Amino acid sequence: MEDIRTIAILGNHTPRQCGIATFTADLARALAEGSPEVDCLVLAMNDPGAHYAYPPRVRFEIEESDPASYRRAADFLNVNDVAVVSVQHEYGIFGGKAGSHLLPLLRDLRMPIVTTLHTVVQDPSAPQRAAMDEITRLSERLVVMSAQGADLLHEVHGVRRDKIDLVPHGIPDAPAIACGKRQLGVEGRDVLLTFGLLSPDKGIEYVIDALPEIVAAHPETVYVVLGATHPHVRQGQGETYRLMLQLRAQELGVDSNVIFHDRFVSQRELSDFLSAADVYVTPYLNPAQITSGTLAYAVGAGKAVVSTPYLHARELLADGRGILVPWRDPKAIATEVVGLLDDDVKRREIGARAAAHGLQMRWPAVASRYMESFARARGEHSERRRTVFRARTLAVRPAVLPEVNLDHVRQMTDGTGMLQHAIYGVPRYEDGYCTDDNARALLLMALIEDAGTSDRATVRGLAARYLAFVSHAFNHAHGRFRNFMSYSREWLEECGSEDSHGRALWALGTVVGRSPDPGKQNLAGRLFQSALPAVAGFTSPRAWAFTLLGIDEYLRAFQGDVGVQAVGGDLGRRLLELHRTTGDDAWPWFEESLAYSNAQLSQALLASGSWLGDEEMVATGLRSLRWLVDLQVSETGDFEPVGSDGFYPRGGSKARFDQQPIEAAATVAGCLAAARLTSDPAWERAARRAFAWFLGRNHLQQSVCDPATGGCRDGIHADRLNQNQGAESTLAFLLALSEMRAAASTASIAGAA
Repeated sequence: MEDIRTIAILGNHTPRQCGIATFTADLARALAEGSPEVDCLVLAMNDPGAHYAYPPRVRFEIEESDPASYRRAADFLNVNDVAVVSVQHEYGIFGGKAGSHLLPLLRDLRMPIVTTLHTVVQDPSAPQRAAMDEITRLSERLVVMSAQGADLLHEVHGVRRDKIDLVPHGIPDAPAIACGKRQLGVEGRDVLLTFGLLSPDKGIEYVIDALPEIVAAHPETVYVVLGATHPHVRQGQGETYRLMLQLRAQELGVDSNVIFHDRFVSQRELSDFLSAADVYVTPYLNPAQITSGTLAYAVGAGKAVVSTPYLHARELLADGRGILVPWRDPKAIATEVVGLLDDDVKRREIGARAAAHGLQMRWPAVASRYMESFARARGEHSERRRTVFRARTLAVRPAVLPEVNLDHVRQMTDGTGMLQHAIYGVPRYEDGYCTDDNARALLLMALIEDAGTSDRATVRGLAARYLAFVSHAFNHAHGRFRNFMSYSREWLEECGSEDSHGRALWALGTVVGRSPDPGKQNLAGRLFQSALPAVAGFTSPRAWAFTLLGIDEYLRAFQGDVGVQAVGGDLGRRLLELHRTTGDDAWPWFEESLAYSNAQLSQALLASGSWLGDEEMVATGLRSLRWLVDLQVSETGDFEPVGSDGFYPRGGSKARFDQQPIEAAATVAGCLAAARLTSDPAWERAARRAFAWFLGRNHLQQSVCDPATGGCRDGIHADRLNQNQGAESTLAFLLALSEMRAAASTASIAGAA
């Protein structure tokens, strides 16, 4: 196992005033002191509009509500050779619903994640459950501070127990006993203490309600309420809760027995207050609270504690280490506090048992436990990566490829043709039809029919319908295909895009080259010849590429058609010249940006170079495709296409999302074409990797396709799948699947290991 040289902690940090900020600062300090050879750095969460004067250990700040800030943090961690990331998690400190802004950051990390859960909710809301389930999946280890927390994690979220580490809340060294009361001006008085950020769920009013009975028995008793109002409470409610407590004390006549210290105290000051306390009280109202740093501090300081029975208190105060009282019961609080003040021996014995238990909670011991958890995470992460790598080097064999299922294609097709879009799996009529999608569907039917299918009647019927649509789309007056048609069957333009024209030619050429039906061949051939001349005036490189792929298919049947060859030669040379003038060694590409269907530019050069016998075209196609394929591999070895949310401009950043099925399908087709041309198994592996993206080998680890229907989601966002299953995405998946199945039936793919 490699040595751990750098640890990053992600959470709040002092001087931000909250318990997690204090915890993060203490943990970082303890790790650094316990392992001087380890660099311990912190990424601090900033609440909206706040700016803090952080110590040097804080190397990066994340703005809670800014998603881009989380992405920058992931980049920072990945480039700084961090061995392990320790996340301090509580839903409220991260932005998004239930703190969901954190999730893309965690997904982007290359190193193991160990998440400390400061809260595990017994009955989580749907957003909380979704966020926690994803956090537990992404984390190599999970740290909880109580056995009850581990039980909840296992029972509510299904986490394996061997993935959970129980590490107590760290506490500082025990405070000095000598002169706390004198320093605080309460010498000679019995001191009750509650400390921590003030909020209505702390139940302090019930201790105030108990004070008249306590003061009657011990008149010099003073109740110290130490801590500022929680910033989120102050922001929403001001000091309403504190004022209510003060008024309550006045009404009960015990205001002289209550001291409010409205500030966030230092560790040194806290030690003074703890040393002055005779009884520590936590009257908290949340039964499911699994962690209380204030309670841990009091136990470690050897204080006799009276507490309500929330989960952490029941565990920490077991075996005579404290006293539990019922919820919202001032009478019970008064009885137990008076009993402790009356019996010094009992109070000291409880405190001694608490202090003995607290030895294992000192920060040096806790830091050592964290280092053990980090080491386990490193080892498990390395083994998992090796296992994943071994699994991903195996071939995708015919037996594990899904069958081609046309159920969703049929659902998206009516008497006119294939509809463009869907809401989930339901066709969306208002968006109508387009030639682009009907050409893709025609291409798919031609490939399936060529491969042979048991459902020949269905395929022939669908192929006829899509060919009819493409035929109707051709505007003879302009020599161009129209693209968009409304649901009421009205064309919305006289000429469609150059790309849609090129796709129509690709589909028609494939029907000519592969269809066993002479009628379809003849119609497709006439349309192909009529539509081909318009391409001479096109400027879109993708329209050139789609046309070249159509010409390649057409020449399977009519190799001697010199007119078509001449058009193809001209387009191929244009594409090659574009690469010569735009590309260089650092950017060996055809354009100033990687956009969509990228691999088909390279594939078109391979096709045209092959039948033209142009070695430069073939070499350029292979070189550009290799560069593209290498760019689209994630750190975990998965296919990661250029996202459509910004694409990849030259000199800029590659967009990771939204990832589109057409890019995966184009890469599959391009790599399989390179494999057929070169017999190099590296291209076969690249094709398998791109196809595996559909089956769940992506950053979400979720299947993009639905083999049960043949449908495919419209893309992958940073944190979810797009649940709609439109025509373009479904056809992209089925085209890629058809090509993979055809390739897998040959000795080259089926025999590869």
